[in-house]
Parts: sequence; C-alpha cells; structure tokens
Amino acid sequence: MSEASGGRSAQLKHTGLRPGWTTGACATAAATAAYTALLTGDFPDPVTITLPKGQTPAFALAVEELSEEGPGEPAGRRATAGVVKDAGDDPDVTHGALVRVTARALPPGSGVVFKAGPGVGTVTRPGLPLDVGEPAVNPVPRRLMRDHLAQVAARHGSGEADVELTVSVDHGEEIARSTWNPRLGILGGLSILGTTGIVVPYSCSAWIDSIRRGVDVARAAGRTHVAGCTGSTSEKTVVAEYGLPEDALLDMGDFAGAVLKYIRRHPVDRLTVCGGFAKLSKLAAGHLDLHSARSQVDKGFLADLARRGGADEALAAEVAAANTGLAALQSCTAAGVPLGDLVATTARDQALEVLRGAPVQVDVICIDRAGNVVGRSTLR
Repeated sequence: MSEASGGRSAQLKHTGLRPGWTTGACATAAATAAYTALLTGDFPDPVTITLPKGQTPAFALAVEELSEEGPGEPAGRRATAGVVKDAGDDPDVTHGALVRVTARALPPGSGVVFKAGPGVGTVTRPGLPLDVGEPAVNPVPRRLMRDHLAQVAARHGSGEADVELTVSVDHGEEIARSTWNPRLGILGGLSILGTTGIVVPYSCSAWIDSIRRGVDVARAAGRTHVAGCTGSTSEKTVVAEYGLPEDALLDMGDFAGAVLKYIRRHPVDRLTVCGGFAKLSKLAAGHLDLHSARSQVDKGFLADLARRGGADEALAAEVAAANTGLAALQSCTAAGVPLGDLVATTARDQALEVLRGAPVQVDVICIDRAGNVVGRSTLR
C-alpha cells in the first residue's frame, strides 16, 4: 500500500480496526489497469489510483487477461483486470469479492460507456441516482473511472478515452441477496458503490444511505405510506397490519433518526414506525440511535410512564427494578397498565418532534420478540 494508506490507517488507529476499500475503488483500479493494457499491451501491477480525498492506494491485480478476439472491433482487442475487495475489519458482505472490469475499444467520440457484467445489478425502478436500465455503477465511481481513464489516455497520447467498461463481480448476484438491492429494484447483482473509496469499519453511513435510497424509491413509486422497521419480524407485522408492498418497507435497524430526518426533508403522507418494545422505548425517551452500545432502556423513564398509566408506587418500583424492558412490560400487562401503548404514543410524539411540522402523519407499533403487537399509538 502507498504512504497515503498508512496515513489513513493512522487516522483510524484509535479504533484498533483496519479500514478497507469500496467496490468503487476496486473497480477504478481494475478499469485503470484494463484500459492501460488495452492501449499498451501491459498491465500495471500494482495499479495506483487517486481517491476523492487525495489518498493514493495501490492495488494488486488478481486477474490479467488480454484478448485479440472480436472481429470488427476497433483494434480488435479487449483487456480484463480484476481486484479482490479488501473491506478491512468491516463485516462487509462484499469482502473478498473479485471485482473485474473488461475494457473494449469504441469508435472515436463514444466516450466511456458502462455495462453491467455478471454479478452487477441493473436499475429497474426510478428514484435512484441512476436512470432505469442503467448498470448499478454509482455516480462517484463512474466519475473516478472516467477521470483515471482520461489520465491514462493523455499519458499514452490516445486523445480521449473511447471505451466500453463492463464491470462484473464474481458471485455478485448471490451476494446481493444479502443487501438492499432487490428491495430497491436493483436486479441481477451488486452495486458498485463508494463516495470516498474507503470503508470505515462498522460505519453507519452505508446503512443510512440505503435508508435514504429506500425513501427515494418509495416516493418515486408513488407510495404514500411507508414503514420504518427495526428488523424482519417488525416488517412482517406491518405487512400483516397494512398490506404494504416491499418497496414501502424501510430497513431502519437502529437508525430511527436517519429515517425521521430524511422524511422530514422528503415527506410522505404517512409513516409507521414498528419495532421491539425495548428499542422503541428508547425512541420514546428521546434517543434517535437505538443501538444497545449507544443507548440503553431507561427503566426509570418506563416507571414514570407506568405511573402516568395508573400504576401505583409498588408497581412503578417493580418496573424501575426490572431486569429488562420486556419484564417491565409484563409486570404492567399483568396489572392492567397499558405500558406498551404509552411507549408507542410517546415514541410517536418524539417522532413528530423530529419531523418539525413536516406534512407526515405518524403511528407507532410495538411488538414482542414473537411479533405480537404489545402496544400501538393512534395516527397523528
């Protein structure tokens, strides 16, 4: 790796985790190597690229293929280079995936044309930053590849870069089943992603970006009712309750704030928030990040809600001393105190505060681990 890589590692040294590279950075390296070989017959290995923030990592090539096949094509040549994605210590489903780019010469004036090869998806729904029918190679990676190919063309005196780039990911269609792509209408494989080129371990940015794209796709499809869900069980609940289609379901996870803030700027008529009782008690208490490492169930807050619902001091003390939020709920249910409804209603009011008057109606559903509804608010 280059000196810039060392600086990048140093910047994240306090985390003890090793950062990695996005699929967009890997595709840019592979495209640069393939186009260089197309012009010169030789593959640079390692191949160095410049990322948007100035880092200059070097990538080893895992694949080098140069072919003279293709009668009738300009120069009759195509070149393929491949780079194995290293996501560092991030639990990225694309870690270890082989990203390939095949470069084929086009007639002068064609520019750089992108195609989806095996394992790279195609956009089939509006609302994404790419047109329907386009390969799922996002705008920043496209710009990076165009910029690097222009530099290669200038270096070797070929004028403009007129070339078709076919981007592929080995086993990408299978890997994509573990991503948001099918729900977003990106079919046939993965997206080539990345705005900085760097994967920060355990960063929430990719998940939040997927939430935003989910809202965009739902709005473009004309959905007026969407649901932010903490997991698959809550998704099944809102589908059973409201019959919502898949593209109206937002995999919110722990990022309630991300959903609310984006919908504040890009409103829909109705938002349902559905999740486990304990998680949504955190939202009711004012937390917008529901992860257990960043917010805790406040039993004292639950005790105050229970009092509001008619609990006597003995029950309130039992709630405050409960081992878990679910145990507090069970104590209140046995005593006829609607703690679930109180949490749902208070969570709805917190959501409305974050929405700051945006024209969005909100309701909240709390469930237990089995998916049973244990609390709900009215729509407001």
